[in-house]
Amino acid sequence: MQFHLNGFRTGDPDICAQTDTTGMPADSDELPGTVDVLIVGCGPAGLTLAAQLAAFPSIRTRIVEQKAGPLELGQADGIACRTMEMFHAFGFCEKVMKEAYWVNETTFWKPDPDRPETITRSGRVQDVEDGLSEFPHVILNQARVHDFYLDIMRKSANRLEPDYSRRLVDLAVDPSASAGDYPVTARLERTGAGHEGKTETVRAKYVVGCDGARSAVRKALGRELTGDSANQAWGVMDVLAVTDFPDIRFKALVQSKSEGSILIIPREGGYLVRIYVELDKLNENERVAGRNISIDQLIAAAQRILHPHALDVKEVAWWSVYEIGQRLCDRFDDVADGEDRPPHVFIAGDACHTHSPKAGQGMNVSMQDTFNLGWKLAHVLLGRSSPALLHSYSEERQETARMLIEFDRNWSRMLSAPLKSESNPDGVDPEDVRRHFVAHGRYTAGTATQYRSSTLTGSADHQHLATGFPVGMRFHSAPVIRLADAKAVHLGHTLKADGRWRLFTFAGAEDPMAESSTIRRLCLFLDTAPASPVRKYTSKGEDIDAVLDMRAVFQQGHRDLDLNRLPAFLLPAKGRYGLRDYEKMFCPDPVSDIFAMRGIDRTSGCMVVVRPDQYVSLVLPLDAHADLAAFFDRVLLSGVN
Repeated sequence: MQFHLNGFRTGDPDICAQTDTTGMPADSDELPGTVDVLIVGCGPAGLTLAAQLAAFPSIRTRIVEQKAGPLELGQADGIACRTMEMFHAFGFCEKVMKEAYWVNETTFWKPDPDRPETITRSGRVQDVEDGLSEFPHVILNQARVHDFYLDIMRKSANRLEPDYSRRLVDLAVDPSASAGDYPVTARLERTGAGHEGKTETVRAKYVVGCDGARSAVRKALGRELTGDSANQAWGVMDVLAVTDFPDIRFKALVQSKSEGSILIIPREGGYLVRIYVELDKLNENERVAGRNISIDQLIAAAQRILHPHALDVKEVAWWSVYEIGQRLCDRFDDVADGEDRPPHVFIAGDACHTHSPKAGQGMNVSMQDTFNLGWKLAHVLLGRSSPALLHSYSEERQETARMLIEFDRNWSRMLSAPLKSESNPDGVDPEDVRRHFVAHGRYTAGTATQYRSSTLTGSADHQHLATGFPVGMRFHSAPVIRLADAKAVHLGHTLKADGRWRLFTFAGAEDPMAESSTIRRLCLFLDTAPASPVRKYTSKGEDIDAVLDMRAVFQQGHRDLDLNRLPAFLLPAKGRYGLRDYEKMFCPDPVSDIFAMRGIDRTSGCMVVVRPDQYVSLVLPLDAHADLAAFFDRVLLSGVN
């Protein structure tokens, strides 16, 4: 963590110096008449976006929520490895790791062949394959994730807080609005005590609907969630229980002969456990609410499935019943088919894709939606990119959601299908369930997403230079040693949720201290050439790494290099005092060599361009200066100075 750049300050370094951009009196509880971004909904998607935009003091952001206050008990709890990587960029993954339950192994139970009315363990697998991420798959109440995001927002320069007890009534978009206008008009009703019936009108440059499956924003756009229901009901309960089931602290899938299935998810704290319980099939057009299922029925069903093991439930912290259905919007913005205008309204999370919770993907994919969108909105609002960049949000995330829906449909079908037997040869084999779980491990860890070739995702012509950094996929971190102080760090942990692009350069076999080295020539180009994206797109008065942050990894050990003989561009002067940034250069970890781990060409090296949301845009040779410049010319706008 770096601080004191612009002068020594006492206190919590996470608290930014306050800046007021609202134009509203400090004691006002009303919404301003105009904002840059209005976020509707304080769920995981909305708070991820709010926390991201809070990093930019000049962007006027407000987030409204229909509920009266913060979430206290959330429904979602699974946090994938990829999401933990994102949490590190926001600065709170260590807090999550401290509180959460770590999913280390998953066990599988099936009917005992000798006593089919009972169950027996049929297998166990490592939950996440070795080396997939430096972070584990964890379980933590969604409300705590909200708390961490809210803390970031409160400490931001704008001291961003949600505006609760506000319901979106309607919104209208003026598609002919000019750049700089506020084309979206949102009308909100206040529902809090003392304000009942009062309406507020807010004009915004952009509105983002993160308001769930019954999204008012989606309905205002005239978009629909389309798909079908599997007519399968499930119950879920968080309980404190006494049991002799030996895998109660493992994630466990239990399939019985005739009583259905349960999925056991241990919760944080060491005692609480979540149990998903398969219920009866629903008739066509039947809703689960009509069955008036009680918590006692859920407990009894779980007890039957676990037989011969006992389950004595002492306390129920939360429970619910739901139907499985997979539904998806055809677009995630307000642009109609055939139009090419930039979008002004977006939907994210459950507002545009719904599915079952058992794959543990809902909260994760929702947060990745707005992590994808946040930096793009910031780029446009700060004048760094054309509004056309915003088309890429729906293009990228709708395809990701489509894949999620397909995965969830197949997984839910397997969990709800009758077991294979002599009388039912078409049923599901428990071993097939285990194999399916293992085969899709990277998907459920959140690391399988790969964006297609586009303006933001370049060609893979030079992929052979770094096979472990696939173009279009998330940047896969690896250990390195920081040159300036010999500290062991993860290279990916330099990726912060601050809207900056990263350029990771991996030196070739030559001496990087030599005057003619390839990496020195690259630094010279970036520092001085008119075509340099650093020179071209960094505004006057900004630090040299404000837009494109370059980091270098050498092949030599940290004791074999002289800091003062390496390119000065890698020791940039920053801040009002011109202090040197000593955290730009790294060397391989002697135990876990990043060059070997990520398939980096040792002879020629390479450079890897990484987007602000941690996805690899491009792999290039170190001397491909023109190609590097051309890429950023397509994405960024000049004339920001």
